[in-house]
Amino acid sequence: MPTERQLPPDATGADRLEDTGRGLASTPAGEGGDAALLSVSSLPDRGGPTAVTQDASNPEEAGDAAAVAAGLTTLRPVWLAAGILAVIAATVVGLVVGSVAMPPVGVIKEVLGLPSGLSAADAAIIHELRLPRVVLALLVGATLASCGAAYQGVFANPLADPYTLGVAAGAGLGATVAIGLAGPGSATPGYVPVAAFAGALLAVTLTYVLGTTGGRSRSVTALIVAGVAIASFLTAAQTYVMQQNTDTIRQVYTWILGRLSTAGWGEVLILLPYFLVTTAVLLSHRWTLDVLGLGDDEAAALGINVRRIRLLVVVAASLGTAAAVSVSGLIAFVGIIVPHTVRLVAGSGHRVLLPLSLLFGGAFLVLADLAARTIVTPAELPIGVITAFVGAPFFALVLHTSRRYLR
Repeated sequence: MPTERQLPPDATGADRLEDTGRGLASTPAGEGGDAALLSVSSLPDRGGPTAVTQDASNPEEAGDAAAVAAGLTTLRPVWLAAGILAVIAATVVGLVVGSVAMPPVGVIKEVLGLPSGLSAADAAIIHELRLPRVVLALLVGATLASCGAAYQGVFANPLADPYTLGVAAGAGLGATVAIGLAGPGSATPGYVPVAAFAGALLAVTLTYVLGTTGGRSRSVTALIVAGVAIASFLTAAQTYVMQQNTDTIRQVYTWILGRLSTAGWGEVLILLPYFLVTTAVLLSHRWTLDVLGLGDDEAAALGINVRRIRLLVVVAASLGTAAAVSVSGLIAFVGIIVPHTVRLVAGSGHRVLLPLSLLFGGAFLVLADLAARTIVTPAELPIGVITAFVGAPFFALVLHTSRRYLR
């Protein structure tokens, strides 16, 4: 018969979750011939353990089962090191490779402020073009990947991404209006990021108001459906604006397909504060997201204010996504590819998922941007084309493997 483990009355939700994943591994196995065997049920769409029981059966299997449960929520040093190395390697490659060949050692020394032997022109390329672009790609990729992981956890939906609540449609409408106001033949105006950011926040606000109307604040389905409705409406409005300003359609599509072309550090400075705030909020709630994966009723029983936590995570993730989209355009699938890859290889607990999504998301987008600017040199592909080529098959794979949860 399954036995229950008692926790102190003052145990917090995080304590209970940690006990579920790891603490039960210490249950004695020799007393009365009974052993604690952990049975963990992990749903991909919830991103974490959903049920853990103790079964007095095989003592030899208890340690293995406990190790599996602990692995869902423990960030192993080897994976953290792998993520850091991926960021470093992608950064070096992104700085070295380009239309102008540069020695790797010289580039590294130049970035570190050491005598590099590079010419003044090459040094200017590094500091004014490549380094800001690589840093921007790191920030955008990390933001989109971590926000995708957060959305999938808070909505309990493996196919949720940073654009679930209509952020893409709102940003696209804002950018289209800004470009249309500039008129044909004009350079893309500098206030496009501001307009895109405002449009994205407007979309999220409308979605949340619509999704929580009528006392449905606890229903994630209502939020997702509201996001689809708002996105459809804003996309229709964007199409109308484009039809009224046909001479600017090319500029609009260039922005919509995503680009990281930047000269200087302006876009990096725009995104950085939002990135820091979003990252701090998401990482500080990584345990809570695992608790939400157990279900709203179970989380509430553990003392979690489900409505407040969900609102806070959604607002933080939406804010970060809106800021990222405002400086990079619409880059699809990053929030799908990276979190699910991390789940497959490193673990599904958000204590693992969020930090590694930040690291591998940044590295992934740096490499995608490198491919975008080198495949058809001297021309440049929109980075959204590269991520779509990789992401569409991956999305189909996720849809196939998750079909039993979507019925």
